[in-house]
Amino acid sequence: MTVRQDVHSAGIPVLCQSCEARHRGICGALDPDQLVGLAKTSSTHTVEPGSELMGDAETVDSYSNVLSGVVKLTKSLSDGRQQIVGLQFAPDFLGRPFKVESVINAEAATAVSLCSFPRASVERMMRESPDLEHRLFKQTLNELDDARDWMVTLGRKTAAEKVASFLLMIARNIDPTLDPNTNPTSFELPLTRADIADFLGLTIETVSRQLTRLRTDGVIRIDNNRHVTVDSLARLASRSGA
Repeated sequence: MTVRQDVHSAGIPVLCQSCEARHRGICGALDPDQLVGLAKTSSTHTVEPGSELMGDAETVDSYSNVLSGVVKLTKSLSDGRQQIVGLQFAPDFLGRPFKVESVINAEAATAVSLCSFPRASVERMMRESPDLEHRLFKQTLNELDDARDWMVTLGRKTAAEKVASFLLMIARNIDPTLDPNTNPTSFELPLTRADIADFLGLTIETVSRQLTRLRTDGVIRIDNNRHVTVDSLARLASRSGA
């Protein structure tokens, strides 16, 4: 793996040198000594699609940086019904600091690589490092802005605009190493048609119909039912109502 040179690597643990969480995530707020301390308590691992990462009302023992893949966030009702309320990509921070219990379900939508560390280690560093606390606060505000934007998508956009908005979000976020405006962009759909329908408040048939329309109009190409290629993100964005 090639070590990125845009951030000085002297004193940085090997584990952290190529990690997007150090360049764009919360670990960017830590100095080399703090990274060394955190690396001593951290572990990296990969989980299979469908694996539960965090359960609602589950005791929080650790937090994680998403290194690759897509995490599906859901909320459950007492009768078992679920709603997908968000997606997380690298280098997002998975977990809610200073919460004893989780308030959301997190599941690997694709194969997901994580760097996990004990809750106590992170919360101690937050007390010692105002920059880390600031970085987490900033991510929380970004997630709030994203949630408000998604409320507009769900509440005001047409079915065609909703599906285009979903594809645009995936294209821009699924690979943190790529320029978000790269053309063409290819990716595997991280959700099933049923999950996409749930996320967008549409029927499965409507999702399939809108994907077919985008493909017929040459906005996207779909191979093997899951592999999507977007030749022009600007053209896709114009179909999203943005």
